[in-house]
Amino acid sequence: MSRDPAHRDPDPDPDERREPAGSLRPTPPLTLVGWAAVGLVCGWALHPVSDRLGVVPPLVTLAQPLALLLLAGILGYVAWVTHRAVHVRRERLEAHQAVNRLVLARASALVAALVAGGYAGYALSWVGDAADQADDRIIGASAACVCALLAVLAAVLLERACRVHDDPDT
Repeated sequence: MSRDPAHRDPDPDPDERREPAGSLRPTPPLTLVGWAAVGLVCGWALHPVSDRLGVVPPLVTLAQPLALLLLAGILGYVAWVTHRAVHVRRERLEAHQAVNRLVLARASALVAALVAGGYAGYALSWVGDAADQADDRIIGASAACVCALLAVLAAVLLERACRVHDDPDT
């Protein structure tokens, strides 16, 4: 049965007319812990899988922790600049700037949590191993894990700096 095109509902549902609230919640800590747990399992599995395949397990050099430390520094600086602009000087960010910073913060937090877990698992897989370079692998992976945790912290701070509170005076 077809409807008469001239027939319209007198009053559409009021919920359909409302605009979306447009607010985002911060990344839940449980999500970060979940990503870190996945990384922990994968990082721990790397050592025994490498042994079974007859491949030499990777050695964590100074470059990996330094790259993560550079990421943490960049994210921390952007978080500081954003916080000063939004919360101290009460400036409004352009919409594209705010979205770009929020996406950068969320993606960096999730990936850095995964990487931190991966390096932690890799370090734990070498504990008690009698291999020649086991201690070097534990130290390198632990340093990379700490730097990745700093990147997670900086990313979370950037995400929090992007938050704006509704001001009834404006």
